[in-house]
Amino acid sequence: MLDPNLLASSPDLVRESLRRRHAPPDTFAAAERLVELIALRRSFSTEVDRCRAVRNELSPKIGAAMKAGKKEEAELMKAEVKVASDRNAELEKELRRLEEEESALILGLPNIVAQDTPDGRSDKDNPVIRQVGEVPTFSFTPRSHDEVAIALGMYDPDRASKLSGSRFVVTSGGLARMERALIQFFLDLHVDEHGYREWIVPYMVTRTTLTGTGQLPKFEEDLFKLAGPLANEDAYLIPTAEVPVTNLHRDEILDESQLPLKYCAFTPCFRSEAGSWGRDTRGMIRLHQFHKVELVILCKPEESMAQLEQLTAHAETCLQRLELPYQTVARCAADVGNGGAKGYDLEVWLPAQNTYREISSCSNFTDFQARRLKTRYKKTAEKKNVLVHTLNGSGLALGRTIAAILENNQQADGSVKVPEALRPYMRGLDFLRPGS
Repeated sequence: MLDPNLLASSPDLVRESLRRRHAPPDTFAAAERLVELIALRRSFSTEVDRCRAVRNELSPKIGAAMKAGKKEEAELMKAEVKVASDRNAELEKELRRLEEEESALILGLPNIVAQDTPDGRSDKDNPVIRQVGEVPTFSFTPRSHDEVAIALGMYDPDRASKLSGSRFVVTSGGLARMERALIQFFLDLHVDEHGYREWIVPYMVTRTTLTGTGQLPKFEEDLFKLAGPLANEDAYLIPTAEVPVTNLHRDEILDESQLPLKYCAFTPCFRSEAGSWGRDTRGMIRLHQFHKVELVILCKPEESMAQLEQLTAHAETCLQRLELPYQTVARCAADVGNGGAKGYDLEVWLPAQNTYREISSCSNFTDFQARRLKTRYKKTAEKKNVLVHTLNGSGLALGRTIAAILENNQQADGSVKVPEALRPYMRGLDFLRPGS
């Protein structure tokens, strides 16, 4: 959530950020309305203070005047207090209305884009920062990952559809083992080498929790809502572990010495994929349910950009260890995400599509989420509470990782080479073959 003070003191900064994002007209209109509302609210608050001052000043004088027999003077003061009280009641009612409208509008505004976030209109304008690994060459026409998996007898789209409809997968045998191996491999890497603390978190959360990280109210159509409530609130399946993990310290004041906090969690993720009709309907690229290891960092504001580089490097390490070719792109202002100020996408090479596809997004949300969450730390030197900065990234999404392994490591005989880093997690298995 944006700082209302920023809208009041630096509206041009907000307008410029919206312009760089190529925000729609209704978002610009919301920002302008908020500038008006904040000015009105402050004006009314000043008048409320004046009314209260009149009441506080005259009330004791009325009693004194009555005791002194100055009844006429006391009645005049009573009338003045009544006028002030009546006006105060009107103003407070109007203030509540303004505050409600302000709160609803400000939840829909995106974060301020960082100055060094590149300009652009869509993900097609994201500049490539680096490419790592050699794109494989084949003596045959490479097949798509779902074709490879079906030929192995380890992937059955028809049974998945029978169970749950489109955008679900059923895997078995060596492929199911590979997913389990990847989960353990990623967690071991991030916990043992990168220093993250592992969490197991709920897969169902409340409306308050999703509002804290910014999925609500703006992106409700992307969520799966449950029929029954949780804690007397609307309940949803999580779209990513970012939601429960970032909320762990909601309404808390942390000690400065605790920061940075580096957390990771493995969870299933549930997404309605609203707006993606007809896109990636086959295979493991765009699913309603998939598994992911998520990285979350809470840190001091002055450290967050450096932490973004580190978090991105940690996600890249996953691809490097699996020997998968990838590229890192900087997300442009129009693609950085509603809550993001700066971010990177990791895109893995998929030979059958002859292109790179996103496998991880790493973002710095600055204080956008923390303001909603009221997650602060006590800044010792200045003896005040300061909002933390929050960051997150995929480390990695399992379905897309498996898709990349199958396509990049497929062999002419139909087998698939298991990345060397995974073999200890797969009882030394070096190839996936039918029946393995």
